[in-house]
Amino acid sequence: MNDERAQWLSRPPREELSKKLGIAAWILSTVVLLLVVTMQKIKLPLPDGWSTAFLPPLHAGINAVAAVVLLVSVIAIKLGNVKLHRAGMVTAMLLSVLFLLSYVAYHMTNDPTRYGGTGTMRTVYFLLLITHIVSAAVSLPFILFTFIAGWTNRFQTHRRLARWVFPLWLYVAVTGPVCYWMLRPYYP
Repeated sequence: MNDERAQWLSRPPREELSKKLGIAAWILSTVVLLLVVTMQKIKLPLPDGWSTAFLPPLHAGINAVAAVVLLVSVIAIKLGNVKLHRAGMVTAMLLSVLFLLSYVAYHMTNDPTRYGGTGTMRTVYFLLLITHIVSAAVSLPFILFTFIAGWTNRFQTHRRLARWVFPLWLYVAVTGPVCYWMLRPYYP
């Protein structure tokens, strides 16, 4: 094990901070879930000349960049580069927050776009979309718990969670842009 990694792993866990952040993670996860569930029912009018129609390709781009950052981060930690791993994970979290805010803003100001394909592609699209949505909903609190465990030096918990949270988060980050590209021809 290299010196940088050994130095990080020798830090004592910050249990009190972890507990406080864990409560915040549950509250945030609940708020986000409620917001996503209600965003289709709430339509906010935009001022004349304003549009959020440019956001769907931005969402796909943010998710694609997040997927690359996640991959770089996991490679970094496997190579013992803790600083790059931490910087990557903070970046992935910030990208996810930017995506979420933008996604909610778009869906609160636009009618949903319906997939118009048929046959096998329709089945593929809805299979990807449903697994993407379920994975995103299920993974959010666990992404936060994994991040909190790493941030508060609870490294065993962090590693245990990251082994299954990372592939789930990566799946969400990859299938988001795929769903966008499949839906793209049907945007107004």
